[in-house]
Amino acid sequence: MLKKYATLAAVVLMTAVTMSVPLSTAAPRTLLPDLRQAPPGCAGGHAGDPLKCVDWDVCLVMDPAAPNGRCVLPAAAKAVRLRFTSSEENIGDGPLLLYGRRDNTAQERMTVRQALRGADGSIPADYDAAQRPTRTFTYYEPATDHQHWHLMNFEHFALVSQKGETVVTDRKNGFCLGDRFRVVDFDQMKGVPGPSGPDAELAARLRANKCRHHEPAALDVVEGISVGSGDDYKYDVDFQWLDITQVPSGIYDLVNTVNDDRTLAETNYDNNSSSVSLSIEWPDGAPGLHQVLPRGPIVKFLRSCPGRKRCS
Repeated sequence: MLKKYATLAAVVLMTAVTMSVPLSTAAPRTLLPDLRQAPPGCAGGHAGDPLKCVDWDVCLVMDPAAPNGRCVLPAAAKAVRLRFTSSEENIGDGPLLLYGRRDNTAQERMTVRQALRGADGSIPADYDAAQRPTRTFTYYEPATDHQHWHLMNFEHFALVSQKGETVVTDRKNGFCLGDRFRVVDFDQMKGVPGPSGPDAELAARLRANKCRHHEPAALDVVEGISVGSGDDYKYDVDFQWLDITQVPSGIYDLVNTVNDDRTLAETNYDNNSSSVSLSIEWPDGAPGLHQVLPRGPIVKFLRSCPGRKRCS
């Protein structure tokens, strides 16, 4: 019984001590990003009429395994690719800021931590100061058109049937994030970097960011997107496509999704997917067993659905 009362007294004392801690010692409030996915084919984050989202094409290639390839005539083609530009924007309260680091060059990957801007204006300066671990990582892509450190699993693409079945998924191997364009509605946002201060310095760094280009021996890297800015990937970049060689004629949704596994903290996850309804028509039927392509398919973008996974 004495042991029971002694334990209860200790709990009461601990509660009193905890409640007496000054509020000033609490962790400062942080400002989170909000990643908004633009519909496929919309360069610069445009989210309106698909007739204005023209950064896409149908490309017939000789080598189905090549990350990128010259478009050829049907007689020489072995695969058909639907290529499209993808764009992601940060419309949140704070920057998306990611620090990657590895201990030595024997490690092929860098672990990644997310740094969160404080409401007091503070921005973590390095990996150790970044508050949140993530499940993503970076690795050095040696391909000629890249040769920098790629952030993995940032965005994914899929072609989905009208029944909701995923028909084709992407083979995208990574992204180098930076401030590549200013979003259309930036003037309506509170956290857009001004002409000076920590946010402006970070934005300047992200505008020039090349993710340790030509530095395979780097031990750290920074990637991110400032408030009011976006990052886009042109349709002729490696793996910016889906292989539709075996996709039957029909109506489908082309869906782009950013931060699909929600490993990155955001204020809102409801706008992480956008889609386009499209039609695929094979005038001579889909390719046969020997991949003979008398003519490529006719693809039309029918409708744009910003902020929605389903469009058809």
